[in-house]
This record gives sequence, C-alpha cells and structure tokens, in this order.
Amino acid sequence: MFDFNNNSHRRYNPLTRSWVLCSPHRTQRPWQGQQEDDASEQRPEYDPKCYLCPGNQRASGESNPEYESTFCFPNDYAAVKVDQPALAATDDDLLKVEGVRGECHVICFSPRHDLTLAEMPVEDIEKVVDIWTSSYLEMGKKDYISNVQIFENKGAAMGCSNPHPHGQMWCTESIPEEPYKELQSMEEYRQTHDGQCLLCNYAKREMDDPKRERTVFENDTFLVVVPFWAVWPFEVMVLPKVHIGSLPEMDDKQKTDLADAIRRITCRYDNLFKTSFPYSMGIHQKPLRSEDDLAHLHLHYYPPLLRSASVRKFLVGFEMLGEPQRDLTPEQAAARLRDLPEVHYKHV
Repeated sequence: MFDFNNNSHRRYNPLTRSWVLCSPHRTQRPWQGQQEDDASEQRPEYDPKCYLCPGNQRASGESNPEYESTFCFPNDYAAVKVDQPALAATDDDLLKVEGVRGECHVICFSPRHDLTLAEMPVEDIEKVVDIWTSSYLEMGKKDYISNVQIFENKGAAMGCSNPHPHGQMWCTESIPEEPYKELQSMEEYRQTHDGQCLLCNYAKREMDDPKRERTVFENDTFLVVVPFWAVWPFEVMVLPKVHIGSLPEMDDKQKTDLADAIRRITCRYDNLFKTSFPYSMGIHQKPLRSEDDLAHLHLHYYPPLLRSASVRKFLVGFEMLGEPQRDLTPEQAAARLRDLPEVHYKHV
C-alpha cells in the first residue's frame, strides 16, 4: 500500500498551478552542508546605531520621530519610484519590457529594538494590522498604484538588513507575478466551479477534515494551516474562514483574530528550535480599485529552517531546474507546530 509518509509523490498547488515533489524518506539523510549562525543574540531595547529606532538619524540624513507605537515612512532606498520618464510600449514578443512606477514604504512594528512579533502582545500587533490597513487605503487614493504588497523579511537568513522589528510595503502600478498567478487561478476555479472561491473551498476542506492533519490552530475567524502543497518545511497559510477580499473589509473581531493568529504562529515558530525563527511573510489581497470579489485575503509564511536553528532548506539544483521538493510532509510539519506551546521560550 502506498505510504504518504515514506513514498515519494507530487502535490499540486491550485493557487499557482504548479507541482511540488515530496520525498519524506529523505528526512533520514545525514547533513554535512552549510549551517546558519544562531540568531538568538540579546539586543537592547534601544540601539543608538539603529536606523529604525525612535529619534535616530537614518542613512539618508532624515531623523525618525520619537514614535511610541508603529511608524511608517518612505523607504530611503526604494525599489520603485514615481518620478521617472514613461517607457513606450513595444510589440517585441521576445524582448518585452515595461516601466514600473510605484512607492516603497517601511513599517516599524514597535519602537523597541529587541522585540519581534512573536513577543509582542496582541493589542500591539493590532496596531500593526491597523497601519497595514490604513496604508492600503491611502495607496488607493493614488491612481498610479494598482497593487499593495505588504511583507516582512525576518532574520539575516532572509536577507533582512536590520533586526529592528519592521516590514515593508511595495506599491506598484502593475500586479506582481505571484499575486497575479493566484488571481488567474482563482478566476479559472470560479469559472469551472459555479462561481465558488478556491480558498473558501480549501479552508472548508481543511476544517471538515476529521483528522485536522494540516491545521496548526484556529481561532473564531481565522485558520492557520500548513498547505497541502507547501514547499518550505514549516510553511503556513493564514486565511479567514469566510470570504474577505482585503484588510479594510475586516471587522473589529476579525482584526483582533488576525493579530492573535500572527502572534501565535510566530511564537510557535520561535519555540520550534528555540531561536528567533527567520521567515518571509506576505499578504495577498484584492488589488486596488478591483470591482469584483475574486481575491481572498491570506498570509503566506515561508520559513527556511529545516532540521534545527542552524540547518536550512535551499531551493537549488533540481528545485531550480525541475520543480520544488520537500522532505518533511506538510502533515508532519503541522503536527510538529501543533504540539508547540504558545508561551515564548524566553519567558518560560
């Protein structure tokens, strides 16, 4: 009989219409490759050399206010900008190019240099959700912005250049590749499933599973699962149990529950290997000025750690040239995360 915990198989991701190879028998292989530095160093509440701490001068010469909660400002080294010449369209079907205007912003989650979302109380994370929401609405007033991509890179392993708790918001006139693929897949699913939502049906499928094999936890309005098609070892998706297109559509209860879900999953991450767990998190939601209800708000968490605080997964070789591959099954990963406490290991 086929054993999903021991035999290789492929899993289909309906959101991106792609496959991932799952090889659970490889969890036993020895590791003599690269090991990451432990990121659990002690940091002060305030660092006079940090560009993001309150009152400090940034690399651009601008100074931060003495903020006491969240703080949002234009990125001093933005990847896209508003003030640039137009690029004429071409009909070249091989060397196609288009100009991209936009804005990039940095969002500080807390004035304290030594915190992460995993250690912040729910009420403070609610303020982060508030600034995400108000920033999304503010970008909607600008006719050259079509998409707001909110994300957080946590940890040096994910390329984060500053340990102060913060995320970013890149706002562009075009819809980036990943959310665009998801929207296309959800449109195709709706057309072939009598107008139903792909992620509504997926959330229902996971909640109806009597074993709840991939569910890490849930609260009243949000579900946190390791997706059936997950690529990263402890990847999770956070999604509302009912159809919500964007952050501003949430009511107060849903906003609190989203903050609760963020605190609980990031705390469990840290507790897994008793380290400040690196990840990239991104919010996918409705493009600005979209007139349909196609999009279903959700958060992706992509963490690289695999076996310990020092051993990470790499997407190389076959995974770059063939298709992504994982060793630990999503069900095994969910069980590991499900068994973890929600009191941060530093405070036990």
